[in-house]
Amino acid sequence: MKKILLILFAAVMAMAACESKKPAADIEKKVDETLAQLSLQEKIKLIHAQSKFSSAGVPRLGIPTFWTSDGPHGIRPDVLWDKWRQADHTDDSCTAFPALTCLAATWNTEMAALYGKSIGEEARYRRKDVLLAPGLNILRHPLGGRNFEYMGEDPYLTGRMAVNYIQAVQRNKVAVCVKHYALNNDEIHRHTANVVVDDRALYEIYLPAFKAAVQEGGAWSVMGSYNLYKDQHCCHNQYLLNDILKGEWGFDGAVISDWGGCHDTDQAITNGLDLEFGTGTNGLNVEAKNPYDKYYLALPYQRKIEAGEYGTDELDDKVRRVLRLMYRTSLAENRPNGSFTSPEHFAAARRIGAEGIVLLKNEGGLLPVKEAQSILVVGENAIKKMTVGGGSSSLKTLHEITPLQGIREAWPEAQIVYERGYVGDPGNVFDGVSTGQDLQETRTPDQLIADAVSAAAKADVVFFVGGLNKSKYQDAEDSDRASFGLPYGQDAVIEALADANPNLVVINISGNPVGMPWASKVPVILQDWYLGSEAGRSLADVLTGKVNPSGHLPFTIPVEMEDGPVTTASQYPGIPREDSNLLDEYYSEGVYVGYRWYDTQGTAPRFAFGHGLSYTTFEFGEPRLSAKTLAGAGFWPADVRSDTQTGKGLTITLSVRNTGHVAGAEVVQLYITDEEASVDRPAKELKGFAKVFLEPGQRADVSFHIDPRDLAFFDAEKHGWTAEAGTFMAQIGASSQDIRQAISFELK
Repeated sequence: MKKILLILFAAVMAMAACESKKPAADIEKKVDETLAQLSLQEKIKLIHAQSKFSSAGVPRLGIPTFWTSDGPHGIRPDVLWDKWRQADHTDDSCTAFPALTCLAATWNTEMAALYGKSIGEEARYRRKDVLLAPGLNILRHPLGGRNFEYMGEDPYLTGRMAVNYIQAVQRNKVAVCVKHYALNNDEIHRHTANVVVDDRALYEIYLPAFKAAVQEGGAWSVMGSYNLYKDQHCCHNQYLLNDILKGEWGFDGAVISDWGGCHDTDQAITNGLDLEFGTGTNGLNVEAKNPYDKYYLALPYQRKIEAGEYGTDELDDKVRRVLRLMYRTSLAENRPNGSFTSPEHFAAARRIGAEGIVLLKNEGGLLPVKEAQSILVVGENAIKKMTVGGGSSSLKTLHEITPLQGIREAWPEAQIVYERGYVGDPGNVFDGVSTGQDLQETRTPDQLIADAVSAAAKADVVFFVGGLNKSKYQDAEDSDRASFGLPYGQDAVIEALADANPNLVVINISGNPVGMPWASKVPVILQDWYLGSEAGRSLADVLTGKVNPSGHLPFTIPVEMEDGPVTTASQYPGIPREDSNLLDEYYSEGVYVGYRWYDTQGTAPRFAFGHGLSYTTFEFGEPRLSAKTLAGAGFWPADVRSDTQTGKGLTITLSVRNTGHVAGAEVVQLYITDEEASVDRPAKELKGFAKVFLEPGQRADVSFHIDPRDLAFFDAEKHGWTAEAGTFMAQIGASSQDIRQAISFELK
């Protein structure tokens, strides 16, 4: 019977594979037939917006209005046709999912699939055709205001999480629009910064996640970024869009401009832009009423064709890509209905949030707190709702459980006292959405600290909930952080609480690394995130031990920001030009981003990339190789369509055992070191990871496949990838600086 079932399963899978190829041919046929019926005017209308978030259809051919929606962490509330002001609908309060930094911190591709499935269902229910997500830019330095929307400093981790997210969203016949392509790594001068970066860093650090999204995830649309590269805006950039995205990678989807990211008709025609949105606006607060016929790809383009300056080849390519996007989404057959604010979605948000929380330090086993008769909660972030604000990721959610609410639910019998400790941002409105909170405060900073210290002396345990927020100059679009340290005088509050009570748990909510000068004085530090609707419950699940923490950092937390690779004005924010409003931002650190810098320089961070503790412990066994050597040293041109496995390679296997007394999960991380390189290479690079869940005493094998292309660097002169023969070291550990096992092998 088992054999029969396996044969039937194989047959079903084969049929499914055939069916998956059939729609592509059907779509191309429909695209060709539709294109042949369109007038010039109709073609032009298909390639630019007709409202803040929609583009026109062609009613006579049954092509409906095409709808896009922010954002990366939930489906944004509807706005008016021509204005950013809320439409005041009563049915657009969504499920707010954790920010993507939290998703990356799970190091679990199954969580990425759950996230994509859930947010895709919400987008489909709201009749959105394109979800403007996920964000795949690299955390280059800790001041980047939008880092909370991205997935950390490593391109491999970002790419692996992105692929599952994208595939799960698009199963709902809703397109992702991966953003912001490319080199959008800070916000302060995002409209005027021309990024100067060498090709090796471009291909090794800033492009791999986008390439994985396109070639492995199958992303149906890509959003150009605001900044410039090679003196061309990235929304119409010959090198990024035509040469790399559509040329080398074979992308067949549509390139969509960021809102207000298009600046020139001729460049928009020739340099790869397909669908123009937001001209006359900046996506946040600048707006122009009904300018749509004046868009660069609207009447100005049509008149150039009518005047004979251009033929229709470029236009037809753009329309073909937009139609292909529509036949995959708005014109697709058998679209699912989706679902919205369901119990399953809130449960997914809670689960992802708890799995992404990172236990950085736990001296004396203070956590989990199983029993406590008196608990003091201190900090504005314990009560401040975080789903509102931050820019285009701001949401109107059906509910938001704050940390204080979650703690009160988790310890219903305990005496729980709240003290504010500090005043941050008492604002409660963004883009017309209000949290409904009154956060005004009359006490002085000294009095706030004194009141918190007095209460701390009487408590069994103190939870300080602070960090950043999503206000301007914190974690927010269109501005970068003002400083690396915690704002609002929080360091003084933490120091005072540490003196008053030894049982202090510091919970940092942020989407960025922050300064922690008090780290040696407190026994417990948790890295929390913007966790969305179920934020308080996710946090309480970890504090109580209902969930054993298994998150690991997707970025490095340095002791001082000056320890990192970006330290000069030319690197950030850039050098202004004398003859224009542009500035040049030099990525002179090259490939040495994040842990690649710290580990190569031998600089100890506060907490390393990949670090994360558990309420149990794990033992790594000796690694075993399937072979001591592998063949495949050589060169691959950049336009080879995929860097996935070649079929050659070797496998590294090791056992992992839970040596503690509670069930838990460990993230096993594989780093590769090239010991005989002809070029400077980082001390180690992440090339694999696996999350393994184990009961107490349980042991399981973890395997990694090493392909020759995993060992390659980008050769800018040859414009391709080179894997050199020689000795390589596979280093396996629980962070980039917690290496437990290592084994050498040869590439021939």
